[in-house]
Amino acid sequence: MKKYILAIDAGTTGITVLLFDHKAQIIKRTYSELIQYYPNPGWVEHDPNEIWDTTLRLLNEITEYIDSDSIASIGITNQRETTVIWNKSTSKPIYNAIVWQCTRTSKYCNELKNQGHSEIFSSKTGLVLDSYFSGTKINWILNNVEDAGKSAKNNELAFGTIDTWLIWNLTNGKSHLTDYTNASRTLIYNINSKEWDSELLKILSIPSVILPKVQSSSSYFGETDSSIFGTQIPISGVAGDQQSALYGQLAFHSGMAKCTYGTGCFMLTNTGKRRIDSKNGLLTTLACDAYGTPVYSIEGSVFIGGAVIQWLRDEIQLINSAEETDEIAQNIGTTNGVYIVPAFTGLGAPYWDMDSRGIISGITRGTNKAHLIRAALESIAYQVYDLLTSIQLDMSIQFEELHVDGGATQNNFLMQFQADILNVKINRPKNIETTALGVALLAGLSVGFWNSPDEFTNIINSERLFTPSIKPEVRSSLLLGWKDAISKTITKGK
Repeated sequence: MKKYILAIDAGTTGITVLLFDHKAQIIKRTYSELIQYYPNPGWVEHDPNEIWDTTLRLLNEITEYIDSDSIASIGITNQRETTVIWNKSTSKPIYNAIVWQCTRTSKYCNELKNQGHSEIFSSKTGLVLDSYFSGTKINWILNNVEDAGKSAKNNELAFGTIDTWLIWNLTNGKSHLTDYTNASRTLIYNINSKEWDSELLKILSIPSVILPKVQSSSSYFGETDSSIFGTQIPISGVAGDQQSALYGQLAFHSGMAKCTYGTGCFMLTNTGKRRIDSKNGLLTTLACDAYGTPVYSIEGSVFIGGAVIQWLRDEIQLINSAEETDEIAQNIGTTNGVYIVPAFTGLGAPYWDMDSRGIISGITRGTNKAHLIRAALESIAYQVYDLLTSIQLDMSIQFEELHVDGGATQNNFLMQFQADILNVKINRPKNIETTALGVALLAGLSVGFWNSPDEFTNIINSERLFTPSIKPEVRSSLLLGWKDAISKTITKGK
């Protein structure tokens, strides 16, 4: 009997593999961090072989716990815009994976803007010309790795985001596929006609033969090579991490929203069959309806969310673990006027300033370690405030409650401060692994593990509701300080 769905969550800082049962409860979870490479200022890379080897090791840990024959299906969710190009014959990457945070193509993006290409990209893809997305990363690899451009034209290379890279390896090179949600983040996929766009490919000098086939998030992507599990298991759910989290929050209908607090922070709102083009710095992208077929959504992206806490731990070494920041922030009371704008890789929505860099403002002789730790946590909440404000303006709606998920939501101080600064209720679910849950549901639905999305209704249970508790004048004062700090950070127009 097929008892389980296996979900691979290939994130930016690590890989998580989870086993879900029929009640969508987590039966087993394994995790391993990934090495982050920073070869130049603003550059961020991963080793694609490490991503695959780590995933394989974690899968083996899971199958030591249960019989692989009891797994009905596999779902894959992933950091989206990260770009891998490999040789089709050898399955060896020709360069490291260029991570979504990497800003090496910002100059090229500015050149494209100066050539007048901004409108054609936004009208076709819903995205802005920014180094965040895959298209300019593909161009960089083809132009900077020896013989890559020639090999690509000769149909010797394959491009993929991390989902495609994992599918390729899981199927031993039999499936070169992605889903609509990941394709919509590449800067070369037309979200109106739902196809790779030949005009955009020509502008970026990308041959179409390297691109994967695109299909629905809840569909058959091939099956695992028998050498991996000793049996063949279908891969039947694939979605980019933020769209998967939106699905995992059961936000199937227009007007439903969520915010995921991971390495970055990402707020998505389902807009259904209606494409809404933001006038407030947000992106239009593809998400999933109840059955995994594409619908439109608008999205705000914060590049550095939980990663600012990782920075405190690893680079600045002010803390030993993320967990200790909660108590420290609660005990200090205020930041004493200190603001951190963590624009380590530029600013995302709604500012889209690739050239800005992080600042700490308001430092006095009395500033101490605890003030900086609290300011780092508060910076996450302020950036999400900017996203929610933009979404409310675009959709002409007022949110009363925001559903949240992701690792950083475990921080009670952050969630309470978020409720205070947004002036909305924050609803934290019992299972914060909503990203993995979403793709598990998509995978299970495809193979009949669950017969209908109606069965999902009782899966999401609230663990805690955070209610706003500060006075309006305090909120206004705090936000004025944040806007002042942002104005010092932004380079556009200076």
